[in-house]
Amino acid sequence: MKRKILLVLSAAYVIFMAYLCFYYFSKDETHSYQVAFGGIFCGLIPLGLILFTKIKFNMPIMISYFAFLFASQYLGSILDFYRFGWWDTFLHLLSGALLAFVAIALYERMTHQKARKEISYWLVFLFVLSFSVFGGVVWEIYEFSMDQFFGMTLQGGGNFDTMVDLLADTAGAIVIAAIAAFRTKIRFKMS
Repeated sequence: MKRKILLVLSAAYVIFMAYLCFYYFSKDETHSYQVAFGGIFCGLIPLGLILFTKIKFNMPIMISYFAFLFASQYLGSILDFYRFGWWDTFLHLLSGALLAFVAIALYERMTHQKARKEISYWLVFLFVLSFSVFGGVVWEIYEFSMDQFFGMTLQGGGNFDTMVDLLADTAGAIVIAAIAAFRTKIRFKMS
């Protein structure tokens, strides 16, 4: 059932972005159709994973992924919500938290349940935080690379923009990492 819901959600996002791509291409709005074209690929990633792998997906993370894509690509770039100074920072705060949830899901899949009782809550905190912050760093490398190689302006404020983005990513990650560590500590005491 989850796979069917995610299949529909992914296909709907791809179709929506394909429509926008053709619409803005016909209006010769280069920026908007390029963003929509990128959105098609972002929507195809989960679709490909659903169709060609046996990965079990975490429904809240996947719904958050599509909500984030919609907020950043459609609202942020196409409808120009990025003109509001706080929008980019807000999305980085959310992406830090979202990546932290992905880290928790990975941690739970990569460790045996019995072994988790022996793992320090500090290690959980550091893993979740590091994974999330690393994701933010990779994104900033992407923005820098696009600006340098393709003349884009993803880092509108240069170094200041990058540092604010990384601080927001880290803040979102710290909140979720602290909650994960606290929950791990509680479980450790209970066992």
